[in-house]
Amino acid sequence: MKFERVIWIVLDSVGIGAMPDWQAYGDPAGSDTLGNIARQRPLQLPNLSKLGLANIRPFEGLTTAQNPMASFGRCALKSPGKDTTTGHWEMVGILLDQPFPLFPQGFPADFMAKFEAEIGRGTLGNKTASGTEIIAELGDEHVRSGNPIIYTSADSVFQIAAHEEVIGLFELYRICEIARKMLAGSLEVGRVIARPFAGTTGAYTRTANRKDYAVAPPRMLLDELDRAGVPVHSVGKIFDIFLGRGIRSYEKTKNNAEGMAKTIAALGEIDRGLIFTNLVDFDSLYGHRNNVEGYANALEQADAAIEDLLPALRQSDLLILTADHGCDPTTASTDHSREYVPVLAYAPALAAGVPLGTRETLADLGATVADIFGVKIANGQSILPQMLHSSQNCVGMADIA
Repeated sequence: MKFERVIWIVLDSVGIGAMPDWQAYGDPAGSDTLGNIARQRPLQLPNLSKLGLANIRPFEGLTTAQNPMASFGRCALKSPGKDTTTGHWEMVGILLDQPFPLFPQGFPADFMAKFEAEIGRGTLGNKTASGTEIIAELGDEHVRSGNPIIYTSADSVFQIAAHEEVIGLFELYRICEIARKMLAGSLEVGRVIARPFAGTTGAYTRTANRKDYAVAPPRMLLDELDRAGVPVHSVGKIFDIFLGRGIRSYEKTKNNAEGMAKTIAALGEIDRGLIFTNLVDFDSLYGHRNNVEGYANALEQADAAIEDLLPALRQSDLLILTADHGCDPTTASTDHSREYVPVLAYAPALAAGVPLGTRETLADLGATVADIFGVKIANGQSILPQMLHSSQNCVGMADIA
């Protein structure tokens, strides 16, 4: 059969269990984002369950579908790392030889001196920190001095926080662009992130005007689709992650609800190509803040939106639901976790889903999209052959032993 559209939704950080090499990444024992949330707080995910979420592996309180609508399995992350850039790059066919650099002790003093000279301001912080905690700690000093707050995390990021009434958005974005150009070679972090905030002493809150400045990726799926004349429409931070490469139209979003609403709206406007969506709230608002209840609510809200999405799909559509890494809110860590991620691939034209097992790499998803639109990428194996062998459809657990 021929697919005309692919709707690819990344449930940012919704991992489903630790990979074998989790210790090498400093994760707490037992990291299992979705599994641990389900153990602590009963989840109502009827639509994801109908698609086959609990057919991938058991989740407490979730029902295994007797006839799963989607093909179901899990993906390992083959590249070294457990961050947004690594996961998304792998999805589109880029496998890293080495991880992006980390700076647990802050950025080198000589670099910071040069950076301050370039932006014409001093800086505050320059340490590993939670974004909400560091603006509570240094927000008043920032307002008094006008110096931006610099911080990093267990991810490869250079984050710049500033009050929108002290350093306006245009100036903050300019400072980020300077940082992105300067962070090269051994300092080439995966992302520079603008983190604007607002409010007053004791009540500082981050605004929705975040902006990511990713390192430029090598040639990948979105480039190949563009070259072949296949339109790509992105929703959420996908545009920033890939620097807009190969993306012909895009929608920014303020939250998951808006992301799903704009994805559904795009189905009424785009007749062919790839609709590529990232739902970031799971990670940024709840995983990093160890907010189990917030994460659980966000999962249930996304599930409800999927109920609205499914009837909008055409017979020639393929829906892919996956994630990029884990971020378990139930552990002591507030960092990402090295986890397998779910794969649900639903085609309304197919009678039922099939077990996809454990995929060696997220690049298999990019290879699937490439297969559909007749292009090639460097890595990954398409899941289409398994999906299309409907005569072999069977119900049960994927072989993930």
